[in-house]
Amino acid sequence: MGSSLYPPRPSTPTVEQIDANFEACLSAQELARTQGKRPFVAILVGPNNASVLLTHFSISHVEHAEASLARLAAIHFTPAYLWVCTLYSTWEPCATCAATCYWANIGRVVYAASEARLLELTGEGNEENMTLSLPCRDIFAKGQKNVQVWGLIARWEERVVAESDKYWKPIREGKA
Repeated sequence: MGSSLYPPRPSTPTVEQIDANFEACLSAQELARTQGKRPFVAILVGPNNASVLLTHFSISHVEHAEASLARLAAIHFTPAYLWVCTLYSTWEPCATCAATCYWANIGRVVYAASEARLLELTGEGNEENMTLSLPCRDIFAKGQKNVQVWGLIARWEERVVAESDKYWKPIREGKA
């Protein structure tokens, strides 16, 4: 993929940059939770792997963080620029979110916790989150672009689960 739509990617993020970006995600996720929003956050980081360009949290069951951010990014930035950016997400993007990242031309997706773990956390039949068990890698693998997928990031998964459970536990227990 040597066309102008797919410029060479910059260096890969360092461990320190990954950690700083997940700290930014969790900070935004806590803000979202205090506003009554679901605990899903995505940030878009520029080619230098450090500059946060956009932040979005989940607005509703159809306005997911990753898809909403990807749509907004596609309005603000060129496809070639987005190809060298990275989307970080607290949770593995669902099928809709992965596809929207694909169409927006975001070249790398990094997530902390898996969709399978989300199902464990929210529980079967949770009407607020009817998890679709379809890994984002499977979505990207069916496309024609080499979207890089990093995740789950084991050193972050437990923290994301614990922080997210502040929202999901009252729902599971019928106290929300």
